[in-house]
Amino acid sequence: QVQVVESGGGLVQSGGSLRLSCAASGSIRSIYAMAWYRQAPGKQRELVAAITSGGSTNYADSVKGRFTISKNNPMNTVYLQMNSLKPEDTAVYYCNVDLTTLAVIRGAYWGQGTQVTVSS
Repeated sequence: QVQVVESGGGLVQSGGSLRLSCAASGSIRSIYAMAWYRQAPGKQRELVAAITSGGSTNYADSVKGRFTISKNNPMNTVYLQMNSLKPEDTAVYYCNVDLTTLAVIRGAYWGQGTQVTVSS
């Protein structure tokens, strides 16, 4: 069993900041990458930021310069520091983990999501 748990969402005013956390635990052999996605009402889920076990990062153009993804070592927890938040950042934020289980099965696991609401 693999568990992926997000935390840190909430309501914030435009221009404010939030920090999301995502922790992966359970029958994990190796974690290759962790990422944050978001899905706003009526829209498709989109990649926000990703980080590999080696520390390489990737960001959506819409959040570059405002959001920062980071991790612990060895990687089983990632953080998303979100600054200068805008109303269009309002969405459910999901954590995705690319890993191999102890049974040597590779797959992507999702958390349950955490709501981020930015008021104007």
